[in-house]
Amino acid sequence: MSLPILKYGNPVLRQKGARIESITAEIQELIADMRETMYAAKGVGLAAQQVGKALQLAIVDVSGVTDRPSTLELHGKPADVEAFMPVVLINPQIKPMGDPVRGPEGCLSFPEIYNEISRPGFVEVTASNEKGKKIQFRCGGLLARAIQHEVDHLNGILFIDRMGREKKQELKEELDALQAATKEALKRKKSFHKQ
Repeated sequence: MSLPILKYGNPVLRQKGARIESITAEIQELIADMRETMYAAKGVGLAAQQVGKALQLAIVDVSGVTDRPSTLELHGKPADVEAFMPVVLINPQIKPMGDPVRGPEGCLSFPEIYNEISRPGFVEVTASNEKGKKIQFRCGGLLARAIQHEVDHLNGILFIDRMGREKKQELKEELDALQAATKEALKRKKSFHKQ
């Protein structure tokens, strides 16, 4: 089932996700719903916070993206990125590596807002997958960027927090408008439920 994606201004986006201790039927259902939601929105990643759940859970799928290539190493050997997608990351731990690389980023919680963000070029990842199995890999390119973006979400950090002050100032009007619209919608929803 495709879920509504929370927009900037929703307090859940600023919450640090709770660790997932066991993979229950609810978690499996959430993973399936998140996958469907991400594909429907044409995103390359989605964190649980973006669908209203403050949990350490994200999904990434960079398959089919040819203009921004990704690299992947499994057990120290180059591996096929496409065959590894989509990747479910539960309680991920990451170790960013390499020099910072600037690249374009957007976010499903910030429709139509994009910016160049600087992030380390590579990342080592340790997480559990949807079967509860430990996975470890190293990646670069778009996959490394997408994973760092999603892990930020799991810690309540948004990509605008990684922008330079100048760029954030440039986008201030759009960001303020998005935040105000979200808060207004939340207020309406609250008063509707009170009736």
